[in-house]
Amino acid sequence: MSDSRILIITGMSGAGKTQVMRTLEDLNYFCVDNLPPALIPKFAELCMQTEGKVNRIAFVIDIRGGEFFEEMVGVLDEMKLNGTKYELLFLDASDEVLIRRYKETRRRHPLANEGSLSQGITKEREKVGNVRAKATHILDTTNTTTTDLRDKIIALYGSGDSFTKMNVILQSFGFKHGIPLDCDMMFDVRFLPNPFYVPELKMLTGNDQEVMTYIWNYQITREFTKKLEDMVLFLLPEYQKEGKNQFTIAIGCTGGNHRSVFIANKLCDFLREHDYEAQVAHRDLKRK
Repeated sequence: MSDSRILIITGMSGAGKTQVMRTLEDLNYFCVDNLPPALIPKFAELCMQTEGKVNRIAFVIDIRGGEFFEEMVGVLDEMKLNGTKYELLFLDASDEVLIRRYKETRRRHPLANEGSLSQGITKEREKVGNVRAKATHILDTTNTTTTDLRDKIIALYGSGDSFTKMNVILQSFGFKHGIPLDCDMMFDVRFLPNPFYVPELKMLTGNDQEVMTYIWNYQITREFTKKLEDMVLFLLPEYQKEGKNQFTIAIGCTGGNHRSVFIANKLCDFLREHDYEAQVAHRDLKRK
């Protein structure tokens, strides 16, 4: 297919392959980690037979494969001979930075079993040299932040509609039932006029027109909603730059039936108007 793409990600251990794979997954690539190189051609062929359902594939191959990794150069040559188009991204970083990253994470280098960390890195450089020479792109992540690396991967391998839009979940809840533990941001709307104390509205919810009209008729509701919309519209792109693709905003009132439901619905409609994938979840609706 014309828009099919096969990426092979390799390079030095600790240079950022995990972050690259996460970004590619957000770009709708089907990612496979640590597959033996000899299986790449067959696996790619199977994916290309899915009638477009899987047409962007990324394989992360590195020294963890042991003896299998040594087959890499031969497999690449075979793919080229057979006319299979692929791109090879090689990630690198200075020895000093790789050593620091390993010490920070306290992980063991795959080739440092019988020697020091620096000796393991030296051995790895020797083993990956031939593969590096075949790279389509080489990225040095020595002075690259996680955000910068993500941006570079998007620039190299993203396409118009491939990047997943941020999914925003608006969750209403009642404080008397406990606060949600899985939210990214929380707002307390208990200061808004409470329909619970209006007899004809008490048994209704924020989904009912009578309740919506009651809450919206107060100026403080309109002022708060406008400020909330402006703030969320400003913040979401900034969070997305940091790699978040799902964001949960919890909105709470006393019981989770009236004010929080109304505001969550209002904010959801607003975000959909601004092309966000937004959905509501009323956790405590009609809960006593």
